[in-house]
Amino acid sequence: MTGLKPGIARAALLGAACAGVLLMPASAADHASAVPLFTPQPNSGWVPDRPTGDDFIPVPGMASPVMSDPKHPYIPNGGGRQPTYRVADLTNPILKPWAIAKMKKANDDVLAGKVPYITRERCWPAGVPGSLVFTRGGQPLFFYQSKTEVTMVNELNAEVRHIYLNVPHTKNPKPSWYGESVGHFEGDELVIDTIGLNDRTTADNYRTPHTDKIHVVERYKLIEGGKTLQATVTVDDPETFNMPWTAIQRWKPTDRILAENPCAENNSDFLGYDVVPIPQANNPDF
Repeated sequence: MTGLKPGIARAALLGAACAGVLLMPASAADHASAVPLFTPQPNSGWVPDRPTGDDFIPVPGMASPVMSDPKHPYIPNGGGRQPTYRVADLTNPILKPWAIAKMKKANDDVLAGKVPYITRERCWPAGVPGSLVFTRGGQPLFFYQSKTEVTMVNELNAEVRHIYLNVPHTKNPKPSWYGESVGHFEGDELVIDTIGLNDRTTADNYRTPHTDKIHVVERYKLIEGGKTLQATVTVDDPETFNMPWTAIQRWKPTDRILAENPCAENNSDFLGYDVVPIPQANNPDF
């Protein structure tokens, strides 16, 4: 693939999307005839359709994503019960020993009463597939489509992701927060293939790690007469997982428009998390 745009500030990308640089086609006729438009109404987006929308949904009969430890069930905020922080189920057979050891330390910290590391509260990019469960308080996910690109904008922390259509991967993409995503339509499904991710994000909100060998395939489809957007994600990382695993995420339409929601990226020691400080540029990129 050639002509990929160099990375620039996320705020600038968000401004471009909001300004209409990446517009949806005026009508379906401007697009391929069978290509769906993932926008419920003009300028509207999608929010998870259940209280635990920041958890993946397992697929029966397939290797499952990491979920909550049954002995310490996750209770989200706002359900009328005392909320809890997540404790990962480390008996999941997908996990290799080094991943279990790393996640056990995080589990032990939560059980000791410490505040766990959470990507969204550290202002770090969510990556893939973590961006599918990157949400808080019903903040929407928006799609901006053209014939050559789909841009996803997550209102939370102004996360922007680019999917380049009908082109192959570059030969050796440099690892980055969101990697290199290329996509195509198969009937009414948008299929996205992502490689070139760095190892600094987590695969979910249970702090599941991965390496830069991770390979993610997502399939987006409108179901229930367009009232629900569903993504089926398959994750393969032979250095972290004993087998590929598959999960689902679903969203419902919302009439909320995209709001500016930046995150303060100058927290050098936020809550004392035992992670590398947020990278800071020595020189502006504009």
